[in-house]
Amino acid sequence: MKEFFQLLGLEFKRFLSNRVIVAIFFMAPVFYGLLFQAVYRKAQLQDLPILVVDADQTPSSALLIDALSDNPSLKVAEVLGEVQYLKEKMLEEEFMAVVQIPQDFEADILQKRHPEVRVDLNMVNLLEANLASRNLQLVLASLNAGFEIEGLKKQGMSPPQAAAAYEAFQISFHKLYNSSGSYLYYMLPGLLAAILQQVIFLAMAISFARDFEDGHFSRLAKASPFAGYSLLLKILPIAIFLPVNYALMYWGFQYFQIEFLMPLDKLLPLVFYFSLAATFIGLLFSIVLPSQLTATELLMVISTPAFVLSGFSWPRSGMPPLLAEAANYIPLTPFIEGIRKLSYYGAELSQIEPEIKQLQFLALSAFVLLFVVVQIKTLLRRRKLNALPESDSKFQAESLKN
Repeated sequence: MKEFFQLLGLEFKRFLSNRVIVAIFFMAPVFYGLLFQAVYRKAQLQDLPILVVDADQTPSSALLIDALSDNPSLKVAEVLGEVQYLKEKMLEEEFMAVVQIPQDFEADILQKRHPEVRVDLNMVNLLEANLASRNLQLVLASLNAGFEIEGLKKQGMSPPQAAAAYEAFQISFHKLYNSSGSYLYYMLPGLLAAILQQVIFLAMAISFARDFEDGHFSRLAKASPFAGYSLLLKILPIAIFLPVNYALMYWGFQYFQIEFLMPLDKLLPLVFYFSLAATFIGLLFSIVLPSQLTATELLMVISTPAFVLSGFSWPRSGMPPLLAEAANYIPLTPFIEGIRKLSYYGAELSQIEPEIKQLQFLALSAFVLLFVVVQIKTLLRRRKLNALPESDSKFQAESLKN
């Protein structure tokens, strides 16, 4: 037992001795949390610049321009009488849309000739383009209805009759789950989950790999032939340090008044099994690929596309079936799905049971493989140590590095 605690203390020292890993492990979630909340703090895009080409210049076209200006998501940055080089103008000023009001716009409305208002959208940024499109349609549809109702009123109908004649039925939209349309609430949980997985993978990737490179694994193998002994030494430091990260993130949410619908009693099982799965997968790569650089690179190859494959930013139903299925074997996927259900839908614990079971499966599968590989490598290392002459004991670790 004394030797176990000596080795455990040594594991803590070895973990903390790598300043880069320590900085990434403790600072990355905090830094990225602050960065993401600052980036998405505004929550909604506003004042998207648009250009209006008013070839009519009548009270009706002025009314349309005023209606566009009143929309908080749009900003009429410039009004021109005509534009000859539309693409060049959009490139220079980066307008999100160009609204072209045709000549004789007002006259055509009065004479029921249905003039066409052309809208050219800048589709370089899809998020901005979709928001601009949605708000332009809202403004133009509302104004279109207003013009039609005014026309009916001029024909002698009372305002209620004109409105009833124009509207065959009423439409009522109700926003549920993130009703404010906040981009902060949409992006922050998924991005932080992806960062956490990368941080855990990176910390675990160098664990056994460094032991093989500097000969420390020989000491672990000599201390006990049982794989669980070495695994416990590796897991205990991360089990102590990782909750510190979660506490810092939770404090950050409270400090910046970011209130997600995630009660701790429902969140903890999801976080616990996600942490286990990511830890065991990281250790598995570290023991199978006893090179810090190789293990780190391969785990980063997995982590880099994980956010996309998780279905958070793009639905997995729109992916090829093979990729959608492969995403199930990355801890981030069920974790983000569970987070989404908790934070948006206010789900009960039973409603995230599929995600918890998937994380349990990943954690258990990775642990079994990890245990088997560590056990085999421990027994092989002990056999090599026992085969060395006693006089060579001081060279044992160095001779068995590779």
